[in-house]
Amino acid sequence: MIGVGDMVLLEPLSEETFIENLHKRFEHNEIYTYIGSVVISMNPYKSLPIFTADKVEEYRNRNFYELSPHMTHIVCLLTSLLYCVPEASKLVMSYVAAVCGKGQEVNKVKEQLLQSNPVLEAFGNAKTVRNDNSSRFGKYMDIEFDFKGDPLGGVISNYLLEKSRVVKQPRGERNFHVFYQLLSGASEDTLKKLKLDRDFSKYNYLSLDSATVNGLDDAANFRTVRNAMQIVGFMEDEVQSVLELVAAVLKLGNIEFKPESRVNGFDESRVKDKNDLKEMCELLGIEQSVLERAFSFRTVEAKMEKVSTTLNVAQVGLLDLLFHSLSLDNSFEQFIINYCNEKLQQIFIELTLREEQEEYVREGIEWTNIEYFNNAIICDLIENNQNGILAMLDEECLRPGTVTDETFLDKLNTVCAEHQHFESRLSKNSKFLTDHSLPHNCFRIQHYAGKVLYRVEGFVDKNNDLLYRDLSQAMYKANHSLMKLLFPEGNPAKVNLKRPPTAGFQFRASVGTLMKNLLTKNPNYIRCIKPNDKKAAQVFTDSLVCHQVRYLGLMENVRVRRAGYAFRQPYEPCLERYKMLCKQTWPHWKGPAREGVEVLLKDLEVPEDEFSYGRSKIFIRNPRTLFFLEERRRQCLEDLATLIQKIYRGWKCRTHFLLLKKSQVVVAAWYRRYAQQRKYQKIKSSSIVVQSFIRGWKARKILRELKYQKRCKEAVTTIAAYWHGTQVRREYRKFFRANAGKKIYEFTIQRIMQKYFLGLKNTMPSMSPIDKSWPARPYLFLEGTHQELRKIFHLWRCKKYRSQFTEEKKAIYEEKLEASEIFKGKKALYPSSVGQPFKGDYLEINKNPKYQKLNSVVDEKVLLADVVNKINRANGKGASRIFLLTKKNFVLADQKTGQVKASVPLPDLSSVSVSTQNDGFFALKLKEGTPSAAKGDFLLSSDRLIEIITKLHRTGAASAEREQISVDISDEFLVQFKQDKVCVKFIQAGPKNGNSVTCKRKNNRLLEVSVPSP
Repeated sequence: MIGVGDMVLLEPLSEETFIENLHKRFEHNEIYTYIGSVVISMNPYKSLPIFTADKVEEYRNRNFYELSPHMTHIVCLLTSLLYCVPEASKLVMSYVAAVCGKGQEVNKVKEQLLQSNPVLEAFGNAKTVRNDNSSRFGKYMDIEFDFKGDPLGGVISNYLLEKSRVVKQPRGERNFHVFYQLLSGASEDTLKKLKLDRDFSKYNYLSLDSATVNGLDDAANFRTVRNAMQIVGFMEDEVQSVLELVAAVLKLGNIEFKPESRVNGFDESRVKDKNDLKEMCELLGIEQSVLERAFSFRTVEAKMEKVSTTLNVAQVGLLDLLFHSLSLDNSFEQFIINYCNEKLQQIFIELTLREEQEEYVREGIEWTNIEYFNNAIICDLIENNQNGILAMLDEECLRPGTVTDETFLDKLNTVCAEHQHFESRLSKNSKFLTDHSLPHNCFRIQHYAGKVLYRVEGFVDKNNDLLYRDLSQAMYKANHSLMKLLFPEGNPAKVNLKRPPTAGFQFRASVGTLMKNLLTKNPNYIRCIKPNDKKAAQVFTDSLVCHQVRYLGLMENVRVRRAGYAFRQPYEPCLERYKMLCKQTWPHWKGPAREGVEVLLKDLEVPEDEFSYGRSKIFIRNPRTLFFLEERRRQCLEDLATLIQKIYRGWKCRTHFLLLKKSQVVVAAWYRRYAQQRKYQKIKSSSIVVQSFIRGWKARKILRELKYQKRCKEAVTTIAAYWHGTQVRREYRKFFRANAGKKIYEFTIQRIMQKYFLGLKNTMPSMSPIDKSWPARPYLFLEGTHQELRKIFHLWRCKKYRSQFTEEKKAIYEEKLEASEIFKGKKALYPSSVGQPFKGDYLEINKNPKYQKLNSVVDEKVLLADVVNKINRANGKGASRIFLLTKKNFVLADQKTGQVKASVPLPDLSSVSVSTQNDGFFALKLKEGTPSAAKGDFLLSSDRLIEIITKLHRTGAASAEREQISVDISDEFLVQFKQDKVCVKFIQAGPKNGNSVTCKRKNNRLLEVSVPSP
C-alpha cells in the first residue's frame, strides 16, 4: 500500500505528515484515504479506472480494511460543504444502483434516483473559476431501503440556492447550466415556441466570456435533462411549463426602465422596450398591463388602508438586485454558508464522539473524556436567540425607524464586544482599535477553520429578501400551471399582512431541520479536497490542501479517533489475519476467536496496556502496536512464502523426476516394440523376396514349357494352313483371274466415296443462308453428286434459319419476299429498299395527339401511315397528304389539320402503275363506275413506294371477296383526272438537272417526270 491508508494509524501525527501522506498517495493515483470510517477524496482531475464493473464487484460484500481505501465503502452520503461536490454524489449513487437487487420496480426506482442528478445539476449547478460543474446549493438526499437492501424511494432536500447567480456572475463564471443547455440543445421549433434566439449575446443574464466550456456539451446535456425529467416523472406539459418559465427569466433580464416625471413632482419608472415584456407575458399567460404596473408601483396595506406609490428607476433597480448583488468580499451569503459549515462541523465532531462512545459502551471498554475544540461557542455567537448575530440582524430588520447596515454593526459592537471569537475596530474592545487589517465597516469571526472577515454592507437588505405583494399578486394572476405554485402568497383570498420571515430566519430553520435529521441517522462522510486551483491532473498545491484540511477539521477528527484506541477489529478477522504469528493458533484454532487472540498477543509479549478486550472486538491503543503486528506478519509471510516455495520446488522436482522416470519406461517400451517390429518386418520382407524368387523360377520354368508347346502347335497350324492354301489356290485359280478386277474397282470406288464424305463433313460452310461458299469438287465423276448435295444443304440450311423466325418477323420477310416477286429486276428503286425494314405506322397515329381527330375517323387497325405527295395535274407540284392504309380502305388526309380528303374502299382500286426507274411516283387507278372514281385516279409520290404498293398488293391478295390488285410497271401510263386522261411519261434527266426527281406539265395531256441517271 502507498503511504498509510488510514490517517488514524499515521505515525508521527502532525499537519505536515498528514499532508505529506495525502501527497504521496495522490502521486500514485490513490485518491481515497480513511480517517476511521470517514473517506478523504482528492479530485484527480482525470478519469481513473476505479469505478468499473470489476471494481464494484471487487469491493462488494468486503470488510472495511480488506482492500485499499475506496468510496464504495460509503453507502450514505452527506457532503461536507453546502456547495456540495456533485461528482462524489453521482459515484455513490451509481455504486448503490450497481449492488442493489434486480426487478422491474427496483430498476425503476434506481433509474429515477440516478436520473435526478442531471435535473438537479441543470437548475442548480454552474461553471465557476474552480469547478466547471460546481453545485450552487446544498443538497441532502435521504434514500430508504427495504429489508433486502433494495431502494424503495428517496427524498431530496435543498438548502440556500445561490439566487444571485441568476442576475450576475463573476468574471470567468457562468449562469446556471439550464439556460445554456436550452439555447444550445432545443430544436428550432421549441425555441420558436419559447420566443428565444440561440445567440447567447442577446440575453443580459448570460455572461459571454465563459459561455462555452471545454469538454461540456450543452446540447447533448439538454437532451439528457429532457430524458431524465421524463424518467423522474415529469409529464410533457410539465416539462414545457418549466421551459417556459426558464425562457421568461431570460426575457426578464432584458427589461430596462426609464425615468419619467409626474405632475406632482414625483419620479416614476416606465419600461423602455416593451417587446421583451410582451413576450414574457405571453409565455406566462399574464396581462401586460398588470405586470408593468406591478413593476412600477408598490401597494402598502396597513389595517384597513391601502396606499399605492410609484417606484422610481433606482427603487426598481433595488427591487431587482435586492438579493442578487455579488462582491468579491465576504457578505451575507458567505456568512450564512460559514454558519452552516460550523453546524456541520459541530455535528460531525459530536456524531464522531457519540459513535466512539457508543462503541466503547457496547464493547464494555472504559470511556475516557476526550479533549477537543468544541465550536458550540461559535455556533452560539451566530444563532443565539437573544444575543446571536442572526437574532440581532432580524431585530434590526423588524424594528421601526431608520435601519442601515451601520446601525446593525453598531449593535454588534455593543452586544458582542467581549466575545472571544468576535472582532471589530468599533467595538469596546480596545485591542482592535489599531488593527488596520480590520476595516471600519467590517467585523471578523474566529471560525473553527480560521478567521473570516465580513463586510457588513448589504446585510440588512439581503436578510429582508422581500418580494412586494404587488409582484406576488400579479404572478398569481398568470394563466400558467407553475406560477400559482411558486407564488402562493399572491392569492387574494389568503392575504397575510404579517411580515414574511427573513432570509436568515428561514435558513436557520432549514439548518435546524437538517441537524435534527442528521442526528437521527448514522451517517458516513466523504470529505472532498481539491489539490489545485488549475483543474490540472498530477498537480498538488500544499498550501491549498493545508487550508482545506484545516477548514474541514480533519486533524481534529484524527485526534478524536486516536484519543482512546487507535485501532479496533473483530476477533475473527483479527485472528484470521495474525494467526500465523503463533504456533498454537497456526494453521487452525479450534476454540473461540477471543481466546485465540488472547493466546496470540500473550505469545507475542504485547504489553497489556497497549490493548483491551471488548465483547466482540480487540482494541489497540497505539499505532506502533499495529505496525509491530503488521511487520511480524510481513516477516512471517515472507518465511511462509519461502517455505511454500521450498515445498513447491521439492514437489515440482519430485514430480518432474517421477515424470521423467515414467517417461523413460514408456519410451523404452515403445522403442523395444519399435525395434521388434522393424526386425519382424525385415525378416518378413526377406522371406517374401525369397518366396518371390522361387515362385518366379517355377513360373518361368512352366512358361518355357508352355511356350514350347504353343510353338509346336502354331508350327503345325501354320504348316496345315499353308498346305490348305496351296490346295485352294490350285482349285480356284481360274475363278480368281476372271472377277478380281471388278472387285478391286468396287472397293476403290467405295473408299473414294468414303473419303469424300468424311472430307465434306470437315469443310462444311456456315449456317448463314447468304453464305455462297462450298468446298471444291475432288473428282470429276462426282460433279453431279457434289452440286446436288450443295442444293440439299442450302435448302436444309434455309429451313433451319426460317424455323427461328417469330410470327412478326415472318410476316416482315413475307412482305419482303412479295416485294421481291413484284419489283425485283423490274423497278430500279427496289435494291435500295431491300435493307430498309417495313415499319408500317411511321406517324404513330395512336400515340400522337396531333392525329387524334384522324384516329377517331379510322376505326380499323392501321397497316401503314406515312406522308406522301399528291401530284397536281395543273402544274406537277406536290401537296403533302397523310396516307393511311387499313384492311378495307386507304385514306388521304391533310397533314396540317388532319381533315380527311378522300377515303377509298380497296375493292374500288383496280391497279397500281409505277415506272421502272429510280423514282417514287405511283398511280392508284380506280374502277370505272364506282363512287370513288368520280374525282379520278390518284397520282402520288413517296420514298417508301415499294412498301406502300407491297402492302396494297398483300391486302388485296388476303381478301377472298375482292380481286387481287395488279401492279403495272411501265415508263409511260395513263391517269384519269376527272373527265380527262393524262399521260405520265418518265425520262432520264441530264446532269444539269441535278439529283432530284422533277415533274412538269408539258400540255393538257402530258406530265413529264425527269429522273436523274443512276
